Amino acid sequence: MCGIVGFSSRSVSACGPLVNGLRRLEYRGYDSAGVALASERDIRVFKRTGKVAELDRLLNAELPENERSTYTLGIAHTRWATHGLPTEVNAHPHVADGGNLALVHNGIIENYAALRAKLEARGCVFVSQTDTEVLAQLVATFDRGDLLSAVSQALKQVEGTYGIAVISRRHPGEMVVARKGSPLVIGVGENATIVASDVSAIVSHTRQVIYLKDGDVARVLPEGVDVFTLDNVPVSREMQEVEWDAGAAEKGGFEHFMLKEIFEQPETLRNTIRGRLDRVDGTSVLAGLNLPPRDLASIRRAVIIGCGTSLHAAMVGKYLFESLADLPTSPEQAAEFRYCNPIIGPSDWAVAVSQSGETADTLAAVRESIGKGALVSAICNVVGSTIAREAGRGVYLHAGPEISVASTKAFTSQVTVLLMMALKLGRTRRLSREEGLRLCEEIGGLPDKVGEVLKENDRIAAIAAKYAEAEDMFFLGRGILYPTALEGALKVKEISYVHAEGYQAAELKHGPIALLGEHTPVVALLNDIPGKEKTIGNVQECRARRAPVVGVVTAGDDDAARHCNDVIVVPRTSAACAPIVTAVALQLFAYHLARIRGCEIDQPRNLAKSVTVE
Repeated sequence: MCGIVGFSSRSVSACGPLVNGLRRLEYRGYDSAGVALASERDIRVFKRTGKVAELDRLLNAELPENERSTYTLGIAHTRWATHGLPTEVNAHPHVADGGNLALVHNGIIENYAALRAKLEARGCVFVSQTDTEVLAQLVATFDRGDLLSAVSQALKQVEGTYGIAVISRRHPGEMVVARKGSPLVIGVGENATIVASDVSAIVSHTRQVIYLKDGDVARVLPEGVDVFTLDNVPVSREMQEVEWDAGAAEKGGFEHFMLKEIFEQPETLRNTIRGRLDRVDGTSVLAGLNLPPRDLASIRRAVIIGCGTSLHAAMVGKYLFESLADLPTSPEQAAEFRYCNPIIGPSDWAVAVSQSGETADTLAAVRESIGKGALVSAICNVVGSTIAREAGRGVYLHAGPEISVASTKAFTSQVTVLLMMALKLGRTRRLSREEGLRLCEEIGGLPDKVGEVLKENDRIAAIAAKYAEAEDMFFLGRGILYPTALEGALKVKEISYVHAEGYQAAELKHGPIALLGEHTPVVALLNDIPGKEKTIGNVQECRARRAPVVGVVTAGDDDAARHCNDVIVVPRTSAACAPIVTAVALQLFAYHLARIRGCEIDQPRNLAKSVTVE
């Protein structure tokens, strides 16, 4: 992985659209970039480690403007290293057939070593350490004049996941793309067709797109697209319109995408909530679940599945489902769930949480749950994503594109959707209409509450500046705020490279307290909800070891504030809504910490936005 762009036209140079497409995908995280440009005469490949800007400089130096018009077909890639070091040799595109065929690939070919050994025995010479070059060489061995057939035959020998784009000098104007477990979307314009692993690379050209499904192979021409199975059977794929335009993926005057997305949260929460609260019956309206009250009432256990930030949202969901609906709920890390032979069946409800809807481990968990007969739903942000399609029911976040690698607005929207699910579940079980109405009003007021947190931005920045030289931090939370402490620590780790750990507040004294001292700040979540007094006791333990404490405190709660060295103020909410306002405050703290430390905030090292490999 990480990013793929392909472009096919009869008259427009592919160079500009490919490089600009890669720029749109930079947020996904990568370590090298490359393009392959094809004409009837040759294929030219350009690669650079580092940023897309370095690749662009190489193209400007080595490909004169008057030559670019002859290259109207091309593929491009940003690589997040899996097999082999991040070097130019290992960067994509990879070539075969004496340089006449080029290929880019997201995913992992699990049997690449065995395939490589067979190809080497036939005389193929490899120059890289990658699994992708094996695939390029394999396709070339099957090319007998039909590129689509060659790709299909090669992929039948492959074990693993892939999203690929292939071009050949021997097939002018034609690109073949295929997917299995790694997303590909095709944008269809008037005079050109563009392929990408994410719609953000497409929307500046067209908003008419085709989402490929697993097992699809497509022949892409300037005039349009034909889609087939691996057995060359034609299939129909619906054309869809992307809901947002290219402007939604711009910084809009903010220094970083992350800050923009933090400040978008009042609006993204309004979009998540809009039309989903029933203020007559005190429940939520989640039509995408397609679950009538009788079906909801028959569920005996919920399993909420996710990775990273989505797992933290799932952990909040446990508290919401159990406290509001008396439904036993287990949050599960998706990779562990898949391989632990989970006990799940027809009376269980599996809820998969994934911003991208393409997370490989979460998708595998969805398939495992379906295979064991469980009821399955998805919470995703990307319309048409694989998890959303395969689950068949669920709720979209409507949070818009999230460009920064560190998730912010998706997390608060995920928790809000889980809260509305819990409300709906509760009304089928134990929650009274009056309680439901009160919760509806509080959910509806969340955008304004988040707006109040954002007004504290300057104050939070000043607090972050005091601790910017710290190399270790602890985040403490209790009850429903424990997952929020984990999420706060994750944000600090992701973008500031500070070693930060989140703990259930009581757990600190069972070992980690040995690490506390005057240079180890502790961020304590002291919202005025049940459990606060116990957490204050844990704060006193920290201060007794001279650790400075930053408290997240409810406005007006002087009692909690007096136990802290510094205070971040959040508005008063119930326990159910506390994780949302608190998370926004911690996002700002992490952002300013990273900014002051001079870190690469939107594209932190070693990270990728959409994790499409296991």
